Amino acid sequence: MKLDERLQADSKHIFELEESTLLLMNNSLVDWFMLIPRCDEIEFTKLPFELQTAILKEINLVAQFIQGQFSPDKLNIATLGNVVSQMHIHVIGRKFNDPYWPAPVWGQAGSRIYTDDQVAKIKQAFESFYAAKNNRA
Repeated sequence: MKLDERLQADSKHIFELEESTLLLMNNSLVDWFMLIPRCDEIEFTKLPFELQTAILKEINLVAQFIQGQFSPDKLNIATLGNVVSQMHIHVIGRKFNDPYWPAPVWGQAGSRIYTDDQVAKIKQAFESFYAAKNNRA
């Protein structure tokens, strides 16, 4: 499945989960991840229930990672798809002091691009987290 050009342009690849690809939005002002399920369906509720459940487990996994790694004040989870129809699920750690609080993160002016080193550290942290959750050393 090909990743939508806009998602590809705005994010960094982090990890391949069983049902989804995990991306990091390229804005270090917010702890913003996206799961891209490998399917053609654009509506989460139209997926077979078993697949919904599997993806929900991945959403919860990413949420646990964000909570442990970044200590957000609030966790936002959303599937909008108004601009990009390819199914993608936002999992965002929000902090009261982030520059967009309390507004939504999308469509805001101003961002700070991650350095390659920052992306590598987040990728390694997630890989270690995933391995520990799955008892893989």
